[in-house]
This record gives sequence, C-alpha cells and structure tokens, in this order.
Amino acid sequence: MPKSADKTPEHTPLMKQFFAAKAEHPDVLLFFRMGDFYELFYDDARKAARLLDITLTQRGSSGGAPIPMAGVPHHSAESYLARLVALGESVAICEQIGDPAASKGLVERKVVRIITPGTVTDEALLNERRDTLLLAVARGKERYGLAWADLAAGRFMVNEVASEDALEAELARLEPAETLVADEEGWPAFVLERGGLRRRAPWLFDADSGRRQLLRFFKLHDLSGFGIDDKPLSIAAAAALLGYVEETQKQRLPHLSSIAVESGDGAIAMNAATRRHLELDTRVDGDTRHTLLGVLDSTVTPMGGRLLRRWLHRPLRERAPLRLRHQAVETLIESGAGDDLREQFRALGDLERILSRIALRSARPR
Repeated sequence: MPKSADKTPEHTPLMKQFFAAKAEHPDVLLFFRMGDFYELFYDDARKAARLLDITLTQRGSSGGAPIPMAGVPHHSAESYLARLVALGESVAICEQIGDPAASKGLVERKVVRIITPGTVTDEALLNERRDTLLLAVARGKERYGLAWADLAAGRFMVNEVASEDALEAELARLEPAETLVADEEGWPAFVLERGGLRRRAPWLFDADSGRRQLLRFFKLHDLSGFGIDDKPLSIAAAAALLGYVEETQKQRLPHLSSIAVESGDGAIAMNAATRRHLELDTRVDGDTRHTLLGVLDSTVTPMGGRLLRRWLHRPLRERAPLRLRHQAVETLIESGAGDDLREQFRALGDLERILSRIALRSARPR
C-alpha cells in the first residue's frame, strides 16, 4: 500500500476501492480504469511519471491529503505498457466491470490480468523475432530442474541440469524475460543478479503438490506421457511456473496442452562466456547487427526467425537430425521450389502467435 496514504474512514469510496485492489497487488503498478484513462495513484503515480516521462499531478484529496496521480489514455495504453514491460516492470490492469451509465453508485472494478515481462501475449508488447520466456528453477541437493514457457506461442518445456555451471549456461541460452525461484538462501550470484527475478514462496516448488497440480491442469492420471513422471525437479519447476501463469493471467490456458522434455544430450554444450564471445545474436557491445544470426537470417516469417535463433543457440551434434536438415535444404534447391515457398510463407504472418491469441480470446482484427 502507498506509504503516503493510510487507509482511514476519511477516504472517498473511489479511493477505498483503489486501496482494496492495490492491497492485493502491492508489488506491481496498478492501472486503475477511470473512463477513458488508466490512472495511477500515490507511489505508483510517482514511479510511472518517472519511468514514462508523463505528468505527475495532484487532484482533489482523500484522507485529508492531496492525491498524487498520473494517467495514460486507454486507447494508447499498449505503448506505455510496452515501455514498462521493457523496463522489467509488471502491471495489474484494473478494469471497470459495471456499466457507468447503469450504475447508481460506484462502478464495480476488478483486476482482470497482470502483465509481467515473462507472460506477455499482446502483439504490441512482443519482439516478433525473439521468444519471450518465463522460466522457473527448482533446486535439489545436486541438480536443478528448469521449466520454461512461451505463452505467446504455447510452448511449455522442461529440462534438468547437474551443476551450477550448467544452470548458468542454460540461463544464457534461454535469456528468460522473467525467472521464478524459491525465496530462500543459497542461490548463486548469476541467478540473483538477473533482471526480472521473482522470489516465490518455497512451498510453491514442492514436487508432490506440483504433481497433483499438473495432473489437474492437464486432466491426466499420470505424467508418463510427458516423460517427466520420474523427474521431481522438472515437476516442481513446471508446477511453480504454471501456478504463476494462472495467478497473473486469471483465465484458462487451453494453448498450453502438453509439456515437452528438452534433453541436452543431442546438442553442443556452450557456457555463457562462449556464447557471448561467439556473438551469435548480440555483439559484446550490445549491438545486434553483424552477428551470426544477422548474417544468416533470411527468413520471411517471424516464427521462422525465432526458430533459427533457437537452432543457433542449441547447435546439434548428432548426425541423423543434421542430415535430415541438410537433405531438406538440398531438396528445396534441386526442385527449385524455394522461391515459391518463400512467397507463400510471407502470407502466413506470425501464425504461431496468432493461434495462441485465438486460444486466449485476445486476437483482434488488423
């Protein structure tokens, strides 16, 4: 709750409604819908004014003190949300549920979703050429379980690693926008120093309750079909991630229909320093041009660009899948169908993310 505003009987009904919503989401910015604007109050207003370079004002009073406030127009809120998410901020969207014209008293409002850096699905908030990943890490005595999801594409993956070095390498490969860990001591510095780190209650990473949670969500009797029945750390991480997604999205997630295990056995292992020096998609100075991806990427769809980036960050070492890729390229070249296919692919757009937005009922006509 804002430190400059003590909840007292003197507060107006509107501000009491704001305080109730803010009390449930104290650690995120609250976009409070008022007519054609989303308003922010007190400390949220001060922070948003600084981050977004918008005007901080004071209007009226509540509890005997002026109300600091800042606002953004509803019709252009996406651009402001994109900037906040890019800065690592999370935002709770509190909408007017009732009809102002039909309401005799105060319009009913409630938080309908929480936008976080790792759970965004809105097209305007995403980089079309990069995966936006939410990662959860469960820690065992000697191993780590990882689960990550790309909500915008409907991918849900798990993996386990056997050392801190391997964990650091996976974090460098995945580059999650948001990382969930248990709120306890002993995490290495490279985890604690990450942007978008979220400390969660340790019980949320319990494998036994996590198993029951996953069975309920996927409506299954066991997890053997996903290949994780005997992987408690993967189960713990996946359940912690799923719980966070359900908490923030406040709706069903039909596009998360399975979990896939990503084994590291068939890929070349690279540590964080190696990736950085190879400049796969980002140069040491932070520039993304003139990198390996920049040279090779002639894909014509955003989903193709994202797939190529994943392939470069996880190069195969097994001959069989490499040979299949090479044969596919050879066939396209010899048949002369490559150019025709590229033109047809251009018309697909970002089909992967479009289908996810349809499943989430957030798709809009362009």
